[in-house]
Amino acid sequence: MPFNHNHHYHPLLLGLVPPGPGTALDVGCGSGRFARRLAAAGMTVDALDTSAEMVETAGALGSPGPGKITYRHADVTTEPLPEGHYDFISCLASLHHVPFGTVTTLRRALAPGGVLAVLGLGRPSAPVDWGMWVAASPVNVLARLVVAAGDRLNGGPDPGPVAPVRDESASMAEIRRESARLLPGSRVRTLLFWRYLLTYREQGEIHPI
Repeated sequence: MPFNHNHHYHPLLLGLVPPGPGTALDVGCGSGRFARRLAAAGMTVDALDTSAEMVETAGALGSPGPGKITYRHADVTTEPLPEGHYDFISCLASLHHVPFGTVTTLRRALAPGGVLAVLGLGRPSAPVDWGMWVAASPVNVLARLVVAAGDRLNGGPDPGPVAPVRDESASMAEIRRESARLLPGSRVRTLLFWRYLLTYREQGEIHPI
């Protein structure tokens, strides 16, 4: 009974995209589903993933337009990124695959006014985290049942390749602390389905951290 927690939050993330056509970086793009939604919104997208298989799958699906997508087999921790370039940078369940300090590289790649949006995984540490984690369980069961019923009506789930999975490593307390230190003015929200949302908007000129 498949239900993708990351896909569920695509509308929320799209609501954070600055207005007008612009440039976007999608880190850990997987099969390119969110990159294609960014392109459909008019963004020119660079989409990176460390899995060659996922990049090949994403590239075969191309872009729905009007924006163009460039898919690259690359590791964001070693791939040179242009400074002050991107209007929007997204990391969907990918930041916990790399050191959290990678956000400093992503910050430098943001254009003034650009937005970094991280849909991440972390271990609960505060009452609000535990409350959302516990509340997610019954909602998750219901969502899985609904999605499974839809899949049966539409011929079954997507048989395509699955992106590599890694359990969360940092606690929410660590994530909040490091976000405040490395991304001053950022906001971290606990979400349902064992996710958090980190948002940061770059102000003014780009400065080294």
